[in-house]
Formats: sequence, structure tokens, C-alpha cells
Amino acid sequence: MRAVFPATPLLRNDFLSARHGADVWLKREDLTPVRSYKLRGAFNAMRALDGQAVACASAGNHAQGVAWMCAQMGLRGVIFMPVTTPGQKIDKTRAFGGRHVEIRLVGDFFDDTLAAAQAWCAESGAHFLSPFDDWDVIEGQASVAVEMLEQLGGPPDVLVVPVGGGGLSAGMLRYLRAEGAMPEVRLVEPAGGASLAAALREGHPVTLPDVDTFVDGAAVARIGARPFEVLRQVPPQHVLRVPEGRLCVTIQEMLNVEGIVLEPAGALAIDALRDLGPEIEGRRVVCVATGGNFDFERLPDVKERAMRFAGTKKYFVLRMPQRPGALRDFLELLGPDDDIARFEYLKKSTRNFGSVLIGIESTDPGSLRALEARMGGLGMQWRDITDDPTLGELVI
Repeated sequence: MRAVFPATPLLRNDFLSARHGADVWLKREDLTPVRSYKLRGAFNAMRALDGQAVACASAGNHAQGVAWMCAQMGLRGVIFMPVTTPGQKIDKTRAFGGRHVEIRLVGDFFDDTLAAAQAWCAESGAHFLSPFDDWDVIEGQASVAVEMLEQLGGPPDVLVVPVGGGGLSAGMLRYLRAEGAMPEVRLVEPAGGASLAAALREGHPVTLPDVDTFVDGAAVARIGARPFEVLRQVPPQHVLRVPEGRLCVTIQEMLNVEGIVLEPAGALAIDALRDLGPEIEGRRVVCVATGGNFDFERLPDVKERAMRFAGTKKYFVLRMPQRPGALRDFLELLGPDDDIARFEYLKKSTRNFGSVLIGIESTDPGSLRALEARMGGLGMQWRDITDDPTLGELVI
């Protein structure tokens, strides 16, 4: 592997160490040539193909890892991506693979893309490369643990690893067990895609009915069957679930304070430190930062989610009387730090009251709670739709 790309650094982070009263180190997988760990599994699986073409279905890091390895090994690769894949991801995959890679856009949904890739492999004899449910891929991802032990001089006290399909966590844990170097392990999933927690409850992999795809690198509806063979030994209480809104706070902090660009999945392990509290005080902790392929066009969405989670931004539907001065009466209720970020009103000619959609930002969540108290004191009618999933998707 070293002939193809260098080891990623294991760096102590003073900011996180001071905050959590621990010795916190980051395994920086965001610093590989493709800005994620995915090229490790791709390398290990593809080095035994002996010239055979390879295909995968992915719109993200797996596609880029496979494409980069195709160029390094001189293999033909066909990357199947959904038609809805952002152009930036398509362009990066094409740049990594160059003339060795063909990109095919198939289907509006990933299941259609996956079916097309597998069907093409069956017809052409190409090797289908799963992003996580493949023993060679799992073994390749274990190289993160190999490097960690070498760089740290042994295992940490606590290891925090994100889980999506389970390839990385299964590879690392399998290797550490074999070496007799197992630290305490905490696995981390996004709250909207906790497929490992569901599998541990049922005793086998299950398919989640709904998945929040915001953490696109780890929000997987079903844990891989092979990874679960390794991870089924993990105690359920050692699998943490991170709320997407809080994760956005962590992404912003790492960018603004540390200058580290992390994708949502790449920040999972760091965010989970908030839940560990006294468990890690005074101990050496390694967090695996799995990737940094962050599209900055998503930054407004990250900021929005972070503010809503922190309570510094709220959306209300107000029932306002249709009379002159009614809006002025409401504006006088606002505090000195309250800022209107959105306002929509349509006067109804046949009604005494109209509805107003209003978004308000503040520097302190207490200010917005005080605003609600003042509105209640005047008998105003409103509905807080900040966390309403349906209205949030359709309106906000």
C-alpha cells in the first residue's frame, strides 16, 4: 500500500483535548489522495484482479477511491452513479480516474443505480466492488488500525469510529482483536441512519424504513452482512447516535476554529466526544476522521441546521389580524438581538386573520424563548414549525 499512497497522519488536537479533558488524537483520513479512507479497501480488493475490469455503484467517496485506484493500477473501471449526482462529484471522480474510468449515470435513486451496475457486471464479467460488504475491502480498511498502532506505539485507551455500512469499523476491530491490542471502542452512527443499532436489537441486519441522507457518507439503510459478523459482538450501549443538527455545530467548529474541512460522516467521531464526558477524561482517545469531501455549496444548509439545533433560529407561523398596525405590534415584541431572516405574508381579502411565515435568528436561544413568552402574554396565536419534519422539508 505504501508504494501507492502514504500513511495518513495521527495528530493530537489541542482544542478537543482541552475541551474534553482528555488526550484527543485525530486519524486524518481526510488527508488521503481522495480525501477519504475508501481507497484502502479499493486497493486491497483490486490488487488481485489480474487485469479484470471493475465496476461500482456510488455517488461519493467509494466512487472516487475506485476511480483513483483504476488510474494507479491501469485497470478499466465503470462507475455507475445516479442521474441526480451533483456535477462536482462526477467531475472529481472523472479527474481521479482519467482515461481508465467510464462514468454511467443511471436512475434517479441509488437502488436503480446499484441494480444497473450489478447487471452490467453479470453480462460483462467485470468484478463488482461493494463499498463495504466484501472481505477484501474490509481487510483493506483495517490498514487504518495498522497505521494507528504504529504511530501511537500501541493502542489508545478509547477508539471512536464512525459506522455506515460497517466496512471500516469491522476491519479495524477485526485486526485489533487479532493483534491483542483492543482498546475500549465506541462506534458512532447518524441518528437518521442507525442501521447497526437496529441490527444489534434484532440480532441480524435489517433495512431501515426511512433514512435521513444528510450524513451521506454514513447514512446507510442496512448494515453490511459481512461487517455485522464482526460487529455483532459490540455491546449495544457502545453504539452512539449523533443528531444531525449537533453534527453541523461540530462541522462549523472544526472549520472555524481548527481550519479542518470535514464532511458530515468525517465529523461523526469528533461530535460523539460530547456524549462520552467523564468516560474519556484523562485518557488517550483516537477519533477517526473518515473524510473531507465537503461541497461548500452545502455550507448554508449546515449553518441552518446548526442554528436550529442550538435554538438560535426558529420558524413560526403566526395568525395575525388583518388590520393596519398589526405587523408593527409584532415587531415591537422583538428583542435587540432578534433578526428576521424570512418573512412571507399573503393578505386574504375575505378573512379577518392572515398567516405569516417568519424565520427569526438571534445570538442567544433565551432571547427566542423570551419572544415566545411575550407573544403568549399578548394572546397571539402561533405555531413553532422549526422541527416539524413535513413543513421543514416543504416550506423551510
